[in-house]
Amino acid sequence: MANKLAVECLAVRKEVGGDRLFMKVGEVLGASNQTLEEAFLTAIRTRMAQILGRDFLAKQIKAHSANKAE
Repeated sequence: MANKLAVECLAVRKEVGGDRLFMKVGEVLGASNQTLEEAFLTAIRTRMAQILGRDFLAKQIKAHSANKAE
């Protein structure tokens, strides 16, 4: 459940913006189920870190390719 919700939250965030949307979703979850809140926050943070890591690697290869072309 938490993983699916994390994927959906990232899709909504991409569509409507709002860097902290996941925190608001976490608050809603935490009001009724702390375990689900924690699982969701772990899932969303893991996915966000993966996105940052991939962006970093893409920039590194782009810079390497540009330097190689010179």
